[in-house]
Amino acid sequence: MIKIKIATHKDVEILALLGRVTYSESHGHFINNAEDLYNYNNEAFSIQRTTEELYKKENIYWIAYLNNFPVGYAKLVLNADNDSISDQNICRLERIYVLNEFLGKKVGYQLYNTVLDKAKELKFNQIWLTVYIKNYKAIKFYEKQDFKKVGDYTFWVNGKAFENYIHSKPIS
Repeated sequence: MIKIKIATHKDVEILALLGRVTYSESHGHFINNAEDLYNYNNEAFSIQRTTEELYKKENIYWIAYLNNFPVGYAKLVLNADNDSISDQNICRLERIYVLNEFLGKKVGYQLYNTVLDKAKELKFNQIWLTVYIKNYKAIKFYEKQDFKKVGDYTFWVNGKAFENYIHSKPIS
């Protein structure tokens, strides 16, 4: 059974580890240099950085549990403007990651619905995200959820550029 709960300060280590492992699983093969991936993970998913992000009032994190085991997480950023979107009442689905072993078990879908429900509750008009142009599985998932490409974004990992798409959808 899948349970989704809002993350608290007690979950920092779980979030940092899930972030590091799921990012490596989903994007590691796109980064040619193992040292670059290691350095990125050390910066992006350190305990200190995760703690700082968790305490920002504009961020909401959820952790997904399957049979009481943490298997994925999501991050929503409130009031996250984007130049590709004219509406100002928008939020960003910044992260939604599930451990590879648990893909196909509807964990990502339930995390997504939890995030979307919160965005609706907070009366945002649109939700947006970025997705790596070669992450076809994620692009397909977002397109099934009615996201549309609205722009481009460059994501940097240790000085190397990775082209991303910006996708958005109205919240109704």
